[in-house]
Amino acid sequence: MRFAIAYYKDNIAGKNIVERFKKLGFNPQVPIIELKKETIYSEGFDKKYPELKNVDFIVFASTHKSEKKFPSLCLHAPGNWRGNDLGGQAGKVCNTSAYVLKYLFKEFEKNFNKTKKELNEEYNLTLEVTHHGPLIDMPCCFIELGSNEKQWTDKKAADIVAKTILSLQDLDKKKFEEWIPCIGIGGPHYAPNFTKIQLNSNYAIGHIIPEYGLPLSDVMLKEAEEKTLEQVKEILVDWKGCGKSEQRQQVVDIIKKSGLKYTRTKAVEK
Repeated sequence: MRFAIAYYKDNIAGKNIVERFKKLGFNPQVPIIELKKETIYSEGFDKKYPELKNVDFIVFASTHKSEKKFPSLCLHAPGNWRGNDLGGQAGKVCNTSAYVLKYLFKEFEKNFNKTKKELNEEYNLTLEVTHHGPLIDMPCCFIELGSNEKQWTDKKAADIVAKTILSLQDLDKKKFEEWIPCIGIGGPHYAPNFTKIQLNSNYAIGHIIPEYGLPLSDVMLKEAEEKTLEQVKEILVDWKGCGKSEQRQQVVDIIKKSGLKYTRTKAVEK
């Protein structure tokens, strides 16, 4: 796969990840874009770099931040279901690939399991729901190291992220034949049910609309479907994570109206 890396020049984790990536003996044809603005505010930068002309996918290497500051390794698609307090545009999400996100997350787990005994801290590997900017046209995702400066400068943890990004050069599309591209709806920001499903089933999850992004609308579901490169085959619904019964029923009604089928996460073996 032809891919590129983008990071903000003053982002501690982004710089750390890129430095480790360069030491892995990567293909010099992989464009590495150093952004002058924070990644989440770098609207439309993909149109400004000629070296991205033949690229299929962009990976943003960045910091992860959280109030509880747990050591974390995260992956997610960018975009906003409602407001745009953290870049991007309200109600707009980026193009992404459910297949690539699943591939990357499984490689993330593989690299994490190989290295976790050497790490100085106990990291949590997790999917996050679709959130924050920037809004760009090219298919993309964020891969993040966090959640405070101690982790942002952790070279061994950055190695895990860098190796995961590098694995895109060995992406085998034959694996895709077994996978079912889908959208996730419901649940909390760190998406524990979708994390397990992404790792342990044939479902390939792209965009995730969390409970705090509900109530669902026809426009939101259409946006998630149209911004998934693959033809979405199914919607995975975290039933208990969709609020009260009226809101759950609304989710079901909108999915049925779209013509897509849905499966509750509890019905998926994980």
